[in-house]
Amino acid sequence: MDQEKSKSNESNKDATVENKKKQENSSDSTSSKKHAPALKENNYKQISIRGIPLLENVEEVKKVFNRHLHFTIVKDRDVATDHDYYESIAYTVRDHLVSRWIRTNQYHFETDQKRVYYLSLEYHMGRALSNCMINLGIENSVDEALYEMGLNIEELEELESEAALGNGGLGRLAACYLDSMATLGLSAYGYGLRYDYGIFAQKIEDGYQKEYPENWLRYACPWEISRPEFLVPVQYYGKVIDDKDGKKKWVEYITVHAMPYDSPIPGYNNNVVNTLRLWSAKASEKFNFALFNSGDYIRAVAEQSSSEDITRVLYPNDDFDEGKILRLKQEYFLVSASVQDIIARYKRSKINLKADQQVDFTNFPDKAAIQLNDTHPALSVVELMRLLIDVENLGWDQAFDITKRTIAFTNHTLLPEALEKWPIDMFQKLLPRHFQLITDINAHHLDIVQKKWPEDKERMKRMTIIDDEAKKVNMGYLSVVGSHAVNGVAQMHSDLLKSTIMKDFYELNPEKFQNKTNGITPRRWLLICNPDLADLITTKIGEGWITDLAQLKQLRDYVDDEQFIRDIQRVKFENKERLSKFLKKNFNVNINPNSMFDVQVKRLHEYKRQLLNCLRVITVYNRIKANPDKDVIQRTIIFGGKAAPGYKTAKLIIKLICNVARTVSEDPVIGDRLRVVFLENYGVSLAEKIIPAVDLSEQISLAGLEASGTSNMKMMLNGGLTIGTMDGANVEICEEVGKDNIFTFGLTYKEVDELREKGYNAKDYYEHNAELKQAIEQIRDGVFSPEDPNLFSDIVKSLLESDEKFMLLADYEEYMKAHERVEQLYKDGTEWTKKCILNIAAAGKFSSDRAIREYAKDIWNVTPTDKKLPSPDAGRPENEDDSLENTRPHVRRQDY
Repeated sequence: MDQEKSKSNESNKDATVENKKKQENSSDSTSSKKHAPALKENNYKQISIRGIPLLENVEEVKKVFNRHLHFTIVKDRDVATDHDYYESIAYTVRDHLVSRWIRTNQYHFETDQKRVYYLSLEYHMGRALSNCMINLGIENSVDEALYEMGLNIEELEELESEAALGNGGLGRLAACYLDSMATLGLSAYGYGLRYDYGIFAQKIEDGYQKEYPENWLRYACPWEISRPEFLVPVQYYGKVIDDKDGKKKWVEYITVHAMPYDSPIPGYNNNVVNTLRLWSAKASEKFNFALFNSGDYIRAVAEQSSSEDITRVLYPNDDFDEGKILRLKQEYFLVSASVQDIIARYKRSKINLKADQQVDFTNFPDKAAIQLNDTHPALSVVELMRLLIDVENLGWDQAFDITKRTIAFTNHTLLPEALEKWPIDMFQKLLPRHFQLITDINAHHLDIVQKKWPEDKERMKRMTIIDDEAKKVNMGYLSVVGSHAVNGVAQMHSDLLKSTIMKDFYELNPEKFQNKTNGITPRRWLLICNPDLADLITTKIGEGWITDLAQLKQLRDYVDDEQFIRDIQRVKFENKERLSKFLKKNFNVNINPNSMFDVQVKRLHEYKRQLLNCLRVITVYNRIKANPDKDVIQRTIIFGGKAAPGYKTAKLIIKLICNVARTVSEDPVIGDRLRVVFLENYGVSLAEKIIPAVDLSEQISLAGLEASGTSNMKMMLNGGLTIGTMDGANVEICEEVGKDNIFTFGLTYKEVDELREKGYNAKDYYEHNAELKQAIEQIRDGVFSPEDPNLFSDIVKSLLESDEKFMLLADYEEYMKAHERVEQLYKDGTEWTKKCILNIAAAGKFSSDRAIREYAKDIWNVTPTDKKLPSPDAGRPENEDDSLENTRPHVRRQDY
């Protein structure tokens, strides 16, 4: 036994020496992670907690880690769990952030820059540890330090709970934009809600989606800082009266407090750390003490429970009135707390602290830009108006002018049902003062409309914010009227926005409308999630692409380089192997890394047409069954995504996909030529594992319905080829990479419109395509649900309805032909890889850095900078101790 230990120790020493050599010869920013030992007890080394300075090298990282394990976690190595080790390293990395965070706030206060405030009901942030390490440039030091202590950084990263604050692309876009705003040196804040349980944890049980609480706060989150000193009151209900001065006064309201929690958002290698502030609902009083003493314990805590439900979950089921009310409460809670905070920061800014007179709001739009991420924060328009008029005593016209010049609106959908509309009665009861202000705004707006089109009564009806006939308040219209800029998120989407749902508003104010094509951060979606590809790219073109993704175009020079082609193939295969092992370990799913990975991972919705993909799978299955000896490429078709809990059709599509996957896997004729898997609980962390392994990216929405998409950009950046309709950002991807390097199919938007006008009849396509008919009849006859032949009857019925609005059957034949082209190309590995290289080289446009530069120039009127802020120790005396800086009371800053 002692001999075995000795050998083990010698082996560990050799590995450590070798690892140190690797570190010395590699780049801090792009080096791949080492394969450190697994988390085994006999690998842990003795922990010392003496003399721990905070310096960025391996030995000091180890000391700080040990200090946090001892003083913060309050454990020693005999009782510490793996999660304790994760928390210790998280706090260690956070220590490297906090001085930069404080210094960034100091710098923004001193320079008094215009601040950008990004309001979003969703933030799909992903795990913070790896992102913070890579942006700070300390990944290698931390990796090596943990290795020397017998710990594995990759395994510890897996222990971080993913903040469940978003569902799909909307929240992930917000996260990418925060990363870019910090990297570009903007003074920016994100505002959102700190949901206790977020969206939900998705489990697939017998093929059905089941929803469970996503308890991401089960353990303390080491990245957030609570700020109880900045508690903000938010009011609901009550009534509005005229006070003695004739002003409107909101009285008899119910108050809920908004508690802020701040998380750091580090820029890449520039010492800038911005802030994401999330609000949590807290009752104004914990419980009624008199009731509690009398023994009525339930009623005593009822107020607390009801108030704190506001931030319990993301998107409560709004199929019933209680859910709708809670959703509206959430949106106003976000808006009210954030706008109050924005105004308070403006009043505490450097210029206003020097003033001896009342704060002047004339320059407010020059110091604050508020961006609405979709219609959820639309109430910012009326809340800012309310605060300026009722609290700051501004006149109505001045308040509205300030509001419009401050606020801008990003639209994310062309689906009319997705533009929020609230019942007038519900809205008026919950927010009586705001309904009055919306009435005033609407009257002002319609007066302008009438002056421009005095005889057009129908236009007046179409453009009203308050629809008296439908008894609804239109949040999309409010957002447009109350903003100085309105943008779509892809050129096609922006053009359609102006010609369809916002046509009247565009004709009234064409100068408001513009396009800002979405983007993704190259830090998380290449540098972090695909380090081997990042290393390979860096060896060819240097590191500049990390903050200037357009530099990837230099890779076109290597498209015929045989060694580079082989290296790209090797990296892709290793990523596929890695994903295969992960799925086997975590999902007990066996997939073949030698097969093509054909992937559609995104939110489950009929317009995204996962059902069309499923029909294709059934057809491929039938073809193999009919001709078992035919030479076909091996395919692994991967689905992933959550359906809204109340969205019955989407959940039934998940069940169909799972049942088809079961039938395919159990059929011995199929073998390993076709494999179908549905991965549960798709989120950012799972995406980081899937996307580097993708061969084919499925982007198959009906043309005109997908605003942009970002999974298409992520897969393109990682060398996946796109099969898709000419919809959303697919159009621009095609423009960038060229038609020969993307697989397009299906109706264009104009053809969709023409077909609707002519009269779309799904049954015509069903009757005239034998393979399509066979697939639908198999679903109808229970081939994939023998336990209940009628299980999918609603899906069959919806497919064959003459007004089936997603036109799956119209695009089916072209979709199948496009996949035949995919198959032919994939058989030629070299030509396939060349197109992968060209896709990577053309991905530069789709950086969130480019998108944020455009927002900054065209909407926010702020200037990005590549200036690197001084490091935390810059300018300090050599002998300065670690005590807090002395701050004189008369210059104390309160700009947080």
